[in-house]
Amino acid sequence: MRVAIFIGSISDEEKMRPCSKVLDSLGIDYICTVTSAHRTPERTLRLIQECEAAGCQVFICAAGLAAHLAGAVAARTVKPVSGVPLSSAASALGGLDAMLATVQMPPGYPVATVALDGTGAKNAAWLAASILSLTDPDLAGRIAAAREGFIKDVETAAAKLGKG
Repeated sequence: MRVAIFIGSISDEEKMRPCSKVLDSLGIDYICTVTSAHRTPERTLRLIQECEAAGCQVFICAAGLAAHLAGAVAARTVKPVSGVPLSSAASALGGLDAMLATVQMPPGYPVATVALDGTGAKNAAWLAASILSLTDPDLAGRIAAAREGFIKDVETAAAKLGKG
């Protein structure tokens, strides 16, 4: 398992499904589980240790509201951590609270913060893939092939409009 996805609540699973789909499409082995920085700090620490022992190289953490999960993980590992802030119906701030909580880390404990919700979930997976590709030329090739597909999609869409 090369990537660990931690979500703060089971209700976050649907918003993080795009992350799993990208990792699956690139053939990257991962786990996804629920843990909370506030409600289960001991579980979070145990999971980090177990994942690292199993070869995890990148952590992706998604949470809403106070969104301290990514920071709590970054405090316990030297592996790269990406944070996906999630919007929540329980918040009057529409995800801004989660974004600020995820992006404001103290020096020395970085969290690579991506966009909110599904777009952030996808980009967290792409970022994890990019990090892993530093030592995996085959994965780098799969990423390049996927990007070629994106280019073709844009060219096909432009052709449908009949312009350029």
